[in-house]
Amino acid sequence: MSETQTNKPKDVEEYIAKHRSYVTSNPDCGTSHYNLAVGLIAKGEYDEAEQALFKAVDCSPGLAEAFVQLGGLCLRRGDVDGCLEFNKKAVKAKPGFSEGWGNIGFVHLQRGEVDEAITALQKATTFNFRFIQAFATLANAYLMKGMVDESIENSLKAIKLAPEFAVAHNNLAIAYLEKGDYAKAAEHCDKAVQYGYEVAPEIRKEVEEHRPN
Repeated sequence: MSETQTNKPKDVEEYIAKHRSYVTSNPDCGTSHYNLAVGLIAKGEYDEAEQALFKAVDCSPGLAEAFVQLGGLCLRRGDVDGCLEFNKKAVKAKPGFSEGWGNIGFVHLQRGEVDEAITALQKATTFNFRFIQAFATLANAYLMKGMVDESIENSLKAIKLAPEFAVAHNNLAIAYLEKGDYAKAAEHCDKAVQYGYEVAPEIRKEVEEHRPN
């Protein structure tokens, strides 16, 4: 929906200026307001970006991406409930919008609502079978539910798409510990650390205690 841009200040300024002119010439175009908001977010102008996003959805109520961005701004200031509500509006506007479902699942998981998280994340991964973060979050939700095999299945899908995705390796290490498969637990713990994840000390301790020679 938004145009590609770099994070260089000059490029962002040019992008914002261009989309300000689009908004001026076509103030009823929701996409123009949305694209302006994307540039303002990149610059860190969050209050003005939020106003542009509200104008975007006023003009184009079906613009699901704008609702997701509004949810992201809520989350940035710690408003988890607001984030959830805007993402619900996103998937109401576009029922197959995987990013909205992924965000809904993430928020539910943060709130400890594991069943609701699983339902949303299953939808996210069904609508986008390459949604790496959603597979990893779903794997985490299954771990919290004690559904170890389902957790492993989704973590493996994540690392098939992104072999160096450290969070998924960490989830696999925990899941394989649960199953008593210490060789695989050690393998994925090592990879999680290698790829930059700070594995919990108690997990690393358990891996080392059971690491095969």
